Amino acid sequence: MNFKQLFKEEGNKEYYIKLFEFVNKEYKEKRCFPLYEDIFNAFKYNDIDKIKVIILGQDPYHEINQAHGLSFSILDGNPLPKSLINIYKELYDDLGITRLTGNLSSWANQGVFLLNNVLTVEEGKANSHKNKGWEIFTSRVIEELNKDDSPKVFVLWGKDAGAKKKLITNKKHMIIESAHPSPLSSYRGFFGSKPFSKINKFLKENNLEEIDWS
Repeated sequence: MNFKQLFKEEGNKEYYIKLFEFVNKEYKEKRCFPLYEDIFNAFKYNDIDKIKVIILGQDPYHEINQAHGLSFSILDGNPLPKSLINIYKELYDDLGITRLTGNLSSWANQGVFLLNNVLTVEEGKANSHKNKGWEIFTSRVIEELNKDDSPKVFVLWGKDAGAKKKLITNKKHMIIESAHPSPLSSYRGFFGSKPFSKINKFLKENNLEEIDWS
């Protein structure tokens, strides 16, 4: 299955119809993120068979000029959120790479699928679109990625992402799991977990091009 088929299949289901009744109403009446046209931005870079790494986030950043549909990524020219600062700190400690921009499109272009568990949020209200149906949709996405036999690394940071672990059963894939990079939990196992070098080691062992994290 590819993403186009997945959207077609899910789009006819009752949960998805109800989800979009909710999303459309929220976007009409309130300020929500990302921009409506960017909700599915993560799906525009690579199809299922070309995705090598899945980094699962929680829900989009909820302040203006941040979220653009890729987990942990922010729009150019904006100050880095604390979670991303911590991700970059770990990237430096792991591979000695310093990144200045918060826009992770360059990762997405290389087959890194930056997916949030919930794809929309109301301004200033983290988790405001939780339990409206997004989790069902993103679980279906993970199931299809799991079914694909091209080796992938699933990066599960934090409790919400970890809940999807049971969906990843294909022995071809690798799971990297740790605490969330947010300031509240980063010291409980995120720092020092060296995810970036582990990902590239796995890709190399499977004759796939490593990710240029810089």
